Formats: sequence, structure tokens, C-alpha cells
Amino acid sequence: MPKIKRIYLDHAATTPVDPVVFAKIRPYFSEKFGNPMSVHSFGQEAMAAVDQARVQVAYFLRCQPKEIVFTSGATESNNLAIRGTLKAYQAKKENQGVIPHIITTQFEHHCVLNTCQELEKEGQIEVTYLSVYADGLVRLADVKRALKSNTILVSVMYVNNEIGTVQPIVEIGQLLREAHSVERIARNSKRSTFRDTRSKILFHTDATQAVNYFDCDVNKLDVDLLSLSGHKIYGPKGVGALFIRDKSAITHVQSGGDQEAGMRAGTHNVPGIVGMAEAIRQIKSSKSKVKNNEILKLRNYLIKKVLKEIPKSHLNGSLDQRSPNNANFRFDDVEGEGLILSLDMEGVAASTGSACSSGSLDPSHVLLALGLKHEQAHGSLRLTLGKSTTKQEIEYAVKILKKIVSRLRKISGDVLKEFK
Repeated sequence: MPKIKRIYLDHAATTPVDPVVFAKIRPYFSEKFGNPMSVHSFGQEAMAAVDQARVQVAYFLRCQPKEIVFTSGATESNNLAIRGTLKAYQAKKENQGVIPHIITTQFEHHCVLNTCQELEKEGQIEVTYLSVYADGLVRLADVKRALKSNTILVSVMYVNNEIGTVQPIVEIGQLLREAHSVERIARNSKRSTFRDTRSKILFHTDATQAVNYFDCDVNKLDVDLLSLSGHKIYGPKGVGALFIRDKSAITHVQSGGDQEAGMRAGTHNVPGIVGMAEAIRQIKSSKSKVKNNEILKLRNYLIKKVLKEIPKSHLNGSLDQRSPNNANFRFDDVEGEGLILSLDMEGVAASTGSACSSGSLDPSHVLLALGLKHEQAHGSLRLTLGKSTTKQEIEYAVKILKKIVSRLRKISGDVLKEFK
């Protein structure tokens, strides 16, 4: 039996470690293994590597090194952004008895949604979950309408992890800055309807899927908090970072040592931190920009080919406001799980949505937020390209996809006939 060709089209779930990154981190597993908090030479060697990595990440985000907190990944970063902001608010005596308000969207990653829902259920916060539209985009007017006198945080992801749509982060940041300026002027003139003790509304974005392809200059974005993860950008797993703008009202949420200026306790993951910083450094290279253009062309070729050659196929979300590596389809009369398993048997790795919820049989909350019916959301397929993806692989994947969709539709039709 001929060996099945293996094609990886699930780069939104995770990416392979770049060889340059792997070479960079290898010594920190054995030769340079010291604990950065130790005062001897082994520890200081490791701390020097962490400090250098912090400078590299800060340079990429155009912020100060002290504004970077290393974490175990985007999930922890997102939790720290939300829970840390809430904890800092609750610590102020003047806020006692006032339940704070958080604004997010209906199609955030589960680590944001579940955190907000848990805190809401506990009665610690009230939450507005912004609607998204058929194009998978948030509307600025909806954000403005949702603002309240007790709003402390707005959290909107930069690029959606399932359908790849790009949110108007710059515009939201500008809106919040202007709203804060108007409030400050009104407060100073004693005409404000807001409480005088109210602090600035913090703006957080989960940029996990954006780092590879979009400008993450935190000043251009006007964000106060930004999360990212190493394994989505050809770095190692188990490491991430949270940008926290200086003097932002946020505090730590776990107790322990004094690592990360007391913001995140726990022994530093030195190999992971070094690897993530190197992966980020690679993104700024001219070679990376050329590769991203190639990925965009391949992605567009994939979308056109699927929509043209497979009947009753649809693209989920906006084509224009979309990450260059993401194509998310739905196919009428096809069940997504069967589609994914069949593709895998043919050597093509893909997903129906977020890798973090692949064990769930529920339809994608992202696709339901777009207004799709349950049966439509169940028939989705996410194909995400990477640096190693070739045109030949795309052609093979589409060829196999056509065959599988046709077969599954025939099976579905035969089953329906039996029930009639």
C-alpha cells in the first residue's frame, strides 16, 4: 500500500518550531540551565537571556521592556488581563459595592469567554457580549453604545482564531481614548455624570493569531494590554507574553515568588522565552514578509478553487478583512467531524474550529455568532496555511476534499431516504 501523503493545514492550532529557533533554544536545556533568580553565574547567565528576550519582544511591540510579562501562553495572558484588571479595581476602597462592567465579543477565544462567564456567574462583574455580523466583524458603533459609567475593560481579539477575520482594533482604541478624554474634561469641569473616582477603561486584545501577519505596535493600536503565544509563530509551546502598559490598573492573580516584577510568580521557562523571542525576531525579517505574501496568494487560490469546484460551498466571514493564512468554509449537507476524520485518513490535517475545543460536539460558538444555524455551523472546515505550504499541497487537498464532500453527501442522502 502506498504511503499516504501528509499535509498540514492547521497552522492556526500550532506551528512547527522553526529550525533557527530550535538551534537558539537548545543550549538552555542543558548547557545554560540556570535558574534566572539565582545569584550565581549559572543563574545570571539565564537571566541575561531572559532580559535580552524581553528587549526583543518589546522592540517588536514598540513598548518598554518593563511592560512585558512572560507567561505560559495566551490563555494565561488573557486570564491575567481580565482577572488582574478586576482584582486591581476591587482593591480600591472607593469601588466597594460597585460591580464593574466588562465589554467583550460573542466570538472570543474560550479562555476569554469562559473567564468572563465564570466571573459573571459569581456576581463579580457584569458583561456585555458584543454581537458580530455575517462578515465576522465587530461594529464600532456597538462598542460605543455598550460603554457604561462602570466599564473597566474592553477585550476584543485582533484576529479571530477560527474564521480569521481582523477586527478594527485601531478604531476601537481611538474610540476609548476619545471617550476617556471627553470624560476627563467633563470631570474637571464638574459636569460629569460619571463617578469622579473612575479610572481609564483598559483596552485588551488577544493578538495570538495576528502576530505573524499584522502590525502589533501597541501605540498604533492604542491598546493597554496585548496577549500573544509562542507556539503560533513557529516558537515553542508553553510560553507566551502579556504587554501591560506602564501604570495600568492591573495586579497579579497568583501568589509566589517575585518573578516578572511580582506580576507573574513561578520559575522562568528560559528555553521557551528565548525561543519565543527568536521566533518574533524572525517575523521582522524581509524573508518573512515575502513568505507572507506567498501564503496570501496560496490562500486566495485555495478559496477560489474550493468555491468554484465544490457545489454548495461557502466562505465563513469576510474575504477582505481576513488573516492571509485562513480559509474557513462550510459545506451544505456535510457534517464537520466526519469531514475532518476523512481528510485525516487521506493525510490532510485540518480542523472544524479552535483546537482548544476540538473535543466538544457542540457547534462552533464563533459560527453561531455569525448567525449560522446549528447544522450549518456543524459543516465547517478550517484550513490554515503556513510557511511550508505549497501549491501542490493545496491542489492535492482540494482534490481529496471534493471526493470526501461528494461521498459524505451521498451517505447523508441515503440515510434521509431510509427515514422517508
